[in-house]
Amino acid sequence: MSATAINDANMAVAGTGGPVLGDADFRFLREFVLEHCGIALSDQKRQLVQGRLLRRLRALGMKEFGSYCELLRRDPQGEMGDLASAISTNVTSFFRESHHYDLLEQMLLPQWLNQKRRQSDRLRIWSAGCSTGEEPYALAMVLAEAMERHGADVDAKILATDLSPQALAGAREGVYSIDKLSGVSPERRKRWFLRGEGSYDGLACVHPRLRELVAIQPLNLLHEWPMQGVFDAIFCRNVVIYFDKPTKERLFRRYAGKLVPEGYLFLGHSESMHGLSDDFDLVGRTVYRKRPV
Repeated sequence: MSATAINDANMAVAGTGGPVLGDADFRFLREFVLEHCGIALSDQKRQLVQGRLLRRLRALGMKEFGSYCELLRRDPQGEMGDLASAISTNVTSFFRESHHYDLLEQMLLPQWLNQKRRQSDRLRIWSAGCSTGEEPYALAMVLAEAMERHGADVDAKILATDLSPQALAGAREGVYSIDKLSGVSPERRKRWFLRGEGSYDGLACVHPRLRELVAIQPLNLLHEWPMQGVFDAIFCRNVVIYFDKPTKERLFRRYAGKLVPEGYLFLGHSESMHGLSDDFDLVGRTVYRKRPV
């Protein structure tokens, strides 16, 4: 997910000869994933979930799905991250849905930076569902360049969160294959990435300046949020499309509570807030602004 999400096209179907995900265990897993992740697994996802979880069973040395379900009952939080990683596909890229970055660069950041500079205030952006880091690092590029253009030395930070520990490990490493940079302009590649050599040949590492701007933390969106302050913008793209309606409604209410007055919420291209929240106005393509109180 810039999203962590179930993706039929990329989930491997279980091979023959392994343990089979029975009715009772699948019912338990459906209820567990819905409760803890907000993702609704249909009957059509059964074989796909079986294929993905077989890898986790092998890693744990388990021979049947019943044993794995018992593990989840005993220690749901201890296994939560690995379960999310097992059943999810992190689909993201640098500057995906580029119109969002254009709006940020051309209109929002100039406004915010001028305001913050006058008020000696802080600027905060949240990448919720940051996956392997392409989204928050792209945001950091735009933010760093805007701060330079406007001479704004403000307290700026990007919070990047995700449920998957494997995805977060990739984000923290900040090392990408060259082909992953296809959405990055040549100018930005030259400035914001360090080309790898030797064993890192064919790889690129994000510039230390981008690392300074991005704080990476694990977070389950359905659980308590430890952040104390509010955000100027929240990017939650290609995440909520996999949630059920009550979860979406609850999440949008919580996002509204974490935004500054008239703060912005960015959703993915297939997502909509229509009929789910009265806290926002649609102001662009999948761009929502918090209504003034």
